[in-house]
Amino acid sequence: MATSLGSNTYNRQNWEDSDFPILCQTCLGENPYIRMTKEKYGKECKICARPFTVFRWCPGVRMRFKKTEVCQTCSKMKNVCQTCLLDLEYGLPIQVRDTSLSIKDDMPRSDVNKEYYTQNMEREIQNSDDTRPVGMLGKAQKPSDMLLKLARTSPYYKRNRPHICSFWVKGECKRGEECPYRHEKPTDPDDPLADQNIKDRYYGINDPVANKLLNRASAMPHLDVPEDKSITTLYIGGLGEDITDSELRSYFYQFGEIRTITLVQKQQCAFIQFATRQGAEQAAEKSFNKLIINGRRLAVKWGRSQGAKGKDISDGFSEMGTRLDPVPGLPAPLENEAPANYFNLDPSSSSVMNLSLPPPPGLPNPPPPGFGHPMFHPMGLPPPPPMSLRPPGLIHYPSQDPHRMGAHSAIRHSD
Repeated sequence: MATSLGSNTYNRQNWEDSDFPILCQTCLGENPYIRMTKEKYGKECKICARPFTVFRWCPGVRMRFKKTEVCQTCSKMKNVCQTCLLDLEYGLPIQVRDTSLSIKDDMPRSDVNKEYYTQNMEREIQNSDDTRPVGMLGKAQKPSDMLLKLARTSPYYKRNRPHICSFWVKGECKRGEECPYRHEKPTDPDDPLADQNIKDRYYGINDPVANKLLNRASAMPHLDVPEDKSITTLYIGGLGEDITDSELRSYFYQFGEIRTITLVQKQQCAFIQFATRQGAEQAAEKSFNKLIINGRRLAVKWGRSQGAKGKDISDGFSEMGTRLDPVPGLPAPLENEAPANYFNLDPSSSSVMNLSLPPPPGLPNPPPPGFGHPMFHPMGLPPPPPMSLRPPGLIHYPSQDPHRMGAHSAIRHSD
């Protein structure tokens, strides 16, 4: 036992004596035959200030020696590594994990309350299963989408590199390649990552690494849910030519009942309409930026409301969003158009009797009221004015163009 700990023997029964450390894969290293030194009651925990067993090892070739920094009780309370204090499941700082899971840290900071809280947590750890965390973390909700995107799935051994050689920075290092430290330019002292504190990392407060990850998460693209609750359709783009509607149905049926699947091969997209809004929201949340079918990453977006579709179509856009080009040769719309319910009006209503249409070109007098309605003509439609009454040069339809093929012969034959 270290001499600095000789006076702190009043609560020695709570000192930690362990045989194996709690480490993440990155701190442990890639060498399966690693050797460690074990020092019983070697140092005080940097969180609870109680002596614990210190382990020291080298994680690999050209790597620096590492050791445990906190006791196993503090490690289990936060489910973190004893050396780097990163979460054992996601490999992220505690502040990022607690923010994603909406966990509020209630751990006391004063010495007396800290000792009482630690003893209660030790009792809970002994009575619980080692496979699941304790405290607020054990009662937390399921991991959010942001937490799964930021989680590290593979070890990051670059973190075990040696520190920068201070003699090389001054230009005085004479070891050359035999120097066990790195000969690299140090980071800017104004960089927030250069000022890291182990207690801030453990309590999840003002951690510069966590702030960097949270800023990166806020800049990630996300899919906004439309306010119109009637929208239950998702747009799937980038299908290619080998993805069928059955493959889309086999993936999206897990989120809810599917009403229709419309596959547009020309545009290489599909429209999937769910029976409920809840199923559409769940499918959009689980599939955005994560949908891969047959090795192709597909784009997922929300469909548009029926009102927006009608407006786009009236403005010259189709339902799929492509622009409709005007057909050449068609006449322009009339200035005084008939109402939309023109053919559904009551014959005795004043709307029909007072309806005024523009006179056909060439007629000296306007037609009587109601002349344009089908019921006022025995054949159902009014006869067009004869060709002789139409002024020359006035073209209303492409067939009236005298330069059109067959137009002269047709006029001569009618004469």
